[in-house]
Amino acid sequence: MDPFSFAIHLVYLFVSWMSTFLNPVIAIVLLTVIVRALLIPVGISQTKAEWTRRRLAPALAALRERYKKNPQKLQEKTLELYKKEGTSPFAGFGPAIAQAPVLAVVYGLFVRASIDGHANALLAATLLNVPLGAHLLTGGVTAIAIFAVLLLVIAASALVTRRMTTTTGWISWLPLIAVPFAAIVPLAATLYLTVSTLWTLAERAVLRRIYWRTV
Repeated sequence: MDPFSFAIHLVYLFVSWMSTFLNPVIAIVLLTVIVRALLIPVGISQTKAEWTRRRLAPALAALRERYKKNPQKLQEKTLELYKKEGTSPFAGFGPAIAQAPVLAVVYGLFVRASIDGHANALLAATLLNVPLGAHLLTGGVTAIAIFAVLLLVIAASALVTRRMTTTTGWISWLPLIAVPFAAIVPLAATLYLTVSTLWTLAERAVLRRIYWRTV
């Protein structure tokens, strides 16, 4: 068994254990909350990086204006500024990338029809009589309604999160990538993405309120 499959196996055992005394849907929500809580340091790192970019924005704009005809000099002065501030243009990206394997394991748990050669029992559980393994167009009218609500929640949360970030350009739209993914995966994964997106929104709001006021 490869390390990725082994990690999914362990998480599956944990969620299955929780499902013995909790509704499987609640167990999935609780797992998502636990994982996101463990990743709070990543959120703190990203919030600090956003604050740094905001604080340095006037100085960076002045450098761009001063050295607009000398790209090489602009790059040197920009790196000098970041070095002086004890940070880098890529601050916050490293921790964000580091969390990818963790989220991939949890996500994999909800999209695999079988685990260790056995049917994924979590996908047989139901939400309003719709199996958690159902897809948008295969679960009937009720499934479509549930997916529609969850997709709207994901989209709204992602848009609000985008408005709160200091990142510009196409990168600022990355939170919305969860919407198309949520539309093509099993209901269990869509539920996970919904809770995770809501957590991101709440976490960003709280950390900005706490950290940005104390810097």
